[in-house]
This record gives sequence, C-alpha cells and structure tokens, in this order.
Amino acid sequence: MITAIDHLVVLVSDLPAAVAAYQTLLGRAPAWRNADDGTETVLFTLDNMSLELMAPAGSGGNADRIRTVIKLQGEGLASLCFRVSDIDRTQRRLERLALQPDPVAEVERRDAQTGATLGWKRTRAATALTRGVRMFFLELGAERPRSEAIGPAPILAMDHLVISTTDPDRAAALYGARLGLDMVLDRAHHEWGRLMFFRCGDLNLEVVHRPVAGSDAEHDKLWGIGWRVDDVEATRARLVEAGLTVTEPRAGRTPGTRVVTVRSGTCHIPTLLVQLPRD
Repeated sequence: MITAIDHLVVLVSDLPAAVAAYQTLLGRAPAWRNADDGTETVLFTLDNMSLELMAPAGSGGNADRIRTVIKLQGEGLASLCFRVSDIDRTQRRLERLALQPDPVAEVERRDAQTGATLGWKRTRAATALTRGVRMFFLELGAERPRSEAIGPAPILAMDHLVISTTDPDRAAALYGARLGLDMVLDRAHHEWGRLMFFRCGDLNLEVVHRPVAGSDAEHDKLWGIGWRVDDVEATRARLVEAGLTVTEPRAGRTPGTRVVTVRSGTCHIPTLLVQLPRD
C-alpha cells in the first residue's frame, strides 16, 4: 500500500523567513510555489521526499484554521503524507482497517513562477484514529521538479522521521500491523527509552517512547527529522559559516554513521544531519 513518505507539511507564520531558513539548511532552492485556498506553500524536493512549508494567507476558513493551529500548537511539523501506488485501493484498505478515510479527491495545482501544473489524488485518515498524527495518502500524477543545489555540501535526502509516542505498543500496531510498514528494529535503552524503526521506501520512520510524567497517552507527535548528507563535516562547516548553531560531529547510534545536531534555523524542528557509513 505505502511505497514511501511523499512529503511533510511544516506550518509557519512567516513564510519568507521559513523559506530563507530552509534554503540555508538544505543548501537548495525551492522547487515549487503556490497560493490557493487560504494558504501559501513552498516545496523543497530532495531525492526521496518533499518538505512543504505552509502559511496562512488572507481570510477564510482554511487560513483561519491554520492560524488557530499555529496559535494552539506552535509552528513546526503538522502532517505526514505517504506515497501510494493506487489511491483507490489504498482508500478501500483504510476503510477495512477502520481508519475512516475521506473520499478520494483529485487535486491540481500550478507553480506560481513557472506556470507548470502538478496533479495528484489523495485521501486522509481520521486523525482521531491515527493517534493524533494528521496522516494523508497520495498518488502523484508525475514526479515533482527537484530543488537545485545553491551551495556546497547540500543535504541529499531525508534519512529518518521521528515520531514520539507514550504508547509504543499501540503505535507499533498502527504503523506495522495496520499500515503495513516493515519493523526493522525494536530496542530499549536505559537512556533514550524504546526505539522502533519502520522501513518506508529508502528511509526509516523512527518511533520513540520516552516516558514523561503528564504525557498525553492517546496522542503521538511528529517530532523531528534526520537529514542525509554526503560529508557531515563539510555540511556543518557551511551551516556554521551561515551563522547556525551546530554541534560537533559524533558517532551516531547506527554503527558507522556520523551525526551532528542543528540547534537553530530549523523552524523549531529538532534536526539531525546523518552521514551514512563509508563503503
């Protein structure tokens, strides 16, 4: 049913500032801009997914809804969209899984700069049944244009998406048994809690359980992103030169990986850069 993560949506109040921040972070130019139905959006498209920055525009129900979400929950990761090969079949399966999907909608949008159009079909599962994570499923009509590199050592792709949970067993049932993602790791550690990896295309969906007093037992949260780079030292140097706060390189949890944490310029999204093991 699911072949990859198609895109993540990040809600922001100041779209130009967010675009500038992610141009710097990714080392890439936006690939798509659109204004429609009370929103303005900018997409950065990498090798294996897109990041959609979305801000409210003008008045109307959709713009007001986004402003309310930002006011109540703050800026940051807002929804997860999976890529599927057959949206009608996916919608029927979601119905059988009792996830109450919306009817399939056909959508077409035009790029504000080039006039090019993109079309897709999508559905959405009921958020109350996906443990609070807004979850879409999309069949894309054609591949999106890629974001061009605008500097040295750009980010290549997404390495992993982190979802925090207070109920790891129910989260595992949702992503594994119901959505059909392959669990490739289930490990507990005394310092960072329980960690589960679900394979999705060429990246991992990382579900983390860190027991915290007063946590919401019914709702999971889109929490952070790991970005894949070719040379973590070179990318770090570029970001430090641009004025971002970045930690020193260190060994990652996966053997052979090198990582750094980016502590500014991410629109409040916890962010890790990951260099995979060298051959």
